[in-house]
Amino acid sequence: MAEQHTPRSLIVTFYGAYGRSTRSPVRVAALVRLLGAAGVDPPSVRSSVSRLKRRGFLVPTRTTEGAAGYALSDEAEQLLADGDRRIYESDPPCAADGWVLAVFSVPEQERHKRHLLRSRLARLGFGTAAPGVWIAPARLYEETRHTLERLQLDSYVDLFRAEHLGFAATADAVGRWWDLAALAREHEEFLALHEPVLLSYQRGAGPPDPEDAYRDYLLALDSWRRLPYADPGLPSELLPANWPGDRSTKIFKELHDRLYLVGAGFVAEHSPGL
Repeated sequence: MAEQHTPRSLIVTFYGAYGRSTRSPVRVAALVRLLGAAGVDPPSVRSSVSRLKRRGFLVPTRTTEGAAGYALSDEAEQLLADGDRRIYESDPPCAADGWVLAVFSVPEQERHKRHLLRSRLARLGFGTAAPGVWIAPARLYEETRHTLERLQLDSYVDLFRAEHLGFAATADAVGRWWDLAALAREHEEFLALHEPVLLSYQRGAGPPDPEDAYRDYLLALDSWRRLPYADPGLPSELLPANWPGDRSTKIFKELHDRLYLVGAGFVAEHSPGL
């Protein structure tokens, strides 16, 4: 997990955390300064911004003062809004909420879309119940629908709400649908990286330094925001005892509560208007 802090990923994380407080664009100079605080050099910021512009995530525009800047595209706004529901989810999932099933059929002449569908459903956190049948907690329905429509894949897929009626116990079936050992390792990697950071703040005297808070929060969020997609919020009653996801969720929440607003002050100082 330590290697995932790429410049492009950090820019997306920055916009998700701080770049949406208003619809104002972020000045290029501010992006360079703010990403520099997280260890990204200026050429990497500029090249990553260019790639995100080509992908339609960022839109070049001018600030009210006439400086060059970048704002989120409408598609990026929707993508980040969908992500918020996962990243900052506070209501614990419940097995009684049921499941959403995605069943797809792709003509052989368009088999490249079959691969795209599989990879996108996996990135949304779906498990595989059977060949061509993918399953996820029911609360992911809206995001799944938005994603498939955005990628123009919705015509190949039928979505269903479902409950598991047997024959195996649902907890046993979940262990087949998802690789729980791999998910547990991802949570443990997050804890190894960011639990010591939280402990240092808990032991510290006085309020955190704004730049330190901004940097540590941005890095923690950049690590965390992938986890609710790999682990789509499976109900605790269906997971093994001492599931590390419970602790990693608690650690991220406390880091957010301690650092986010302090970090926002650092962002406001270096990018007025956000």
